[in-house]
Amino acid sequence: MSNTAVKTNYPALYTLVTVFFFWGFFGAGNSIFIPFCKAYFHLDQFQSQLIDFAFYTAYYSGALILFILSTVKGKDLVTSYGYKKSIVFGLLFSAIGAGLMIWAVNVNIYTALLVGLFVVALGFSLQQIAANPLVISVGDPKTGTSRVSLGGAVNSLGGTIGPLLMAFALFGSTVALTDDQIQHLSLSSMTLLYAGVGSLFVIAAMLFKFSKKIPDGVQVEPMESAKKAITTLVTMTVLLVMIYIPVFSTYSASSLSRVEVLEKERTTLVEGLGRIEDTENKKEIENSITNIDNQRKEYVESLDNKRIVLLSTALIVIGGAIFYAYRSSKKNKEGWGAMQYPQLLLGMFGIFAYVGVEVSIGSNLGELLKLEEFGSLQSSQITPYISMYWGSLMIGRWAGAVSVFNLSKVRQILAMIIVPFIAYFVVLGANSLAGNDVTPLYYYSICVLLQIVLTYWAKNKSARTLILFSLFGLTAMVIGLFTSGMLAIYAFLAGGLACSVLWPAIFNIAIIGLGKYTAQGSSLLIMMILGGGIIPPIQGKVADIIGIHQSYIVSLLCFAYLLFFGMMAKKVLSRQSIDIDNIN
Repeated sequence: MSNTAVKTNYPALYTLVTVFFFWGFFGAGNSIFIPFCKAYFHLDQFQSQLIDFAFYTAYYSGALILFILSTVKGKDLVTSYGYKKSIVFGLLFSAIGAGLMIWAVNVNIYTALLVGLFVVALGFSLQQIAANPLVISVGDPKTGTSRVSLGGAVNSLGGTIGPLLMAFALFGSTVALTDDQIQHLSLSSMTLLYAGVGSLFVIAAMLFKFSKKIPDGVQVEPMESAKKAITTLVTMTVLLVMIYIPVFSTYSASSLSRVEVLEKERTTLVEGLGRIEDTENKKEIENSITNIDNQRKEYVESLDNKRIVLLSTALIVIGGAIFYAYRSSKKNKEGWGAMQYPQLLLGMFGIFAYVGVEVSIGSNLGELLKLEEFGSLQSSQITPYISMYWGSLMIGRWAGAVSVFNLSKVRQILAMIIVPFIAYFVVLGANSLAGNDVTPLYYYSICVLLQIVLTYWAKNKSARTLILFSLFGLTAMVIGLFTSGMLAIYAFLAGGLACSVLWPAIFNIAIIGLGKYTAQGSSLLIMMILGGGIIPPIQGKVADIIGIHQSYIVSLLCFAYLLFFGMMAKKVLSRQSIDIDNIN
């Protein structure tokens, strides 16, 4: 047997990681786009979070369609078509989405922007399904983790730069702009941004298409039968659609007509009040205005209560579908495919909660920073904080990636300390070059140090990593909820550090022991990126009802589930005679 190591195809690898950059760039850029759209289109917090809803439900939709078609045909469509061609097709699809974004900017309609983002992310879903295994295949399988880690690092770099470029495209300067000034801005610069991004998608597609260095990645992989799983997922999807239709209908003209009538009546009374001198008549009109205000408040509260009940029902539907699969597959495994494994089912909701909390913290952060106790920042001033939040993911991932290199114990510890701080200074440096004030973020280095300590304690063990960093995130959310000012801001930013290493930990636990169902299980986990589309709007609606600061209770609950999953993981796997902490 030959012991010759497989050489890494570096030209292919460097081309591949470009798509990782795009995913991070767009996902993090949305955190700046959301508060801008809220001010520009006069939205409430829930409506502004529909940007995440459109973006991340596209991942779910794309993965679900491929899963169903592959199962029906009895073969994995992505592998049979080829990873390379699949990525090219995904990039071109995203380019079409960028073109739709340009159209949406020109027609100046919020719904059109959501459609454009959905199409961009639909292309991303295909890219993500194909790119991860292709990155592993361009070199020695033993070092595949390090190449995936490189992709994650580049993804985080895109997440750090995305908010900076998005802010420049939207605001054009670092000068603070009020919401009223934002409403009078032109979106013409966005046309240039999406034209540039769309061109990059096309260029990247051509590089992949004509590169002889990138392997086609064509494989014949049969898809195991999972008819019951498909039925459950389709039923869940139909129920979610039935839930969201009435949610969106509460924002229709007919539902809001009552509010408009009351507002017109109030305006008329207020205008007339200034012309009346008689004290008794004035008192009567003031009482009428108060009565109208109360009617409007009651009606809006009734709408919000209806919305939050429906949105909470969506969570129940998703959790119920997973629990139903668990109970049913326990009785009869036939037809459930990968969903017969409890670690996968727990992991599916784990990915749902993880992506949801990661996106939700960043997407609602801009609105939080507008509060007086958080600095009364304008939408144009939040960029360094958003950039640091997404940069925290880069800091954590760079720290986690140190273990994949064959270093001596002393060098590994030194690298584990130095590398995260290099990433931290990269974030500060990028913001300084953009003209942003980064002095409030200097003491955030304490949080970075805490992340390094936790990384060392985790020892690169999936279950321990999940428990430690979920507990870190949970503690950070508690501190953020019960404090204010920079301490609370640091706590919420630290949510990014907590999330930074959770994806590989959840993924590893969820697919271990699946055997021939591993590929199918991976597809099901990718679907649950859906959490990024479901949880941020829920937090947005909670914010509309009880306030943006208190809405972070949603993030706390997500970390609480992840902690529960980490604690359950060993027990679930030990029943299958799997010791997750001692697997090579």
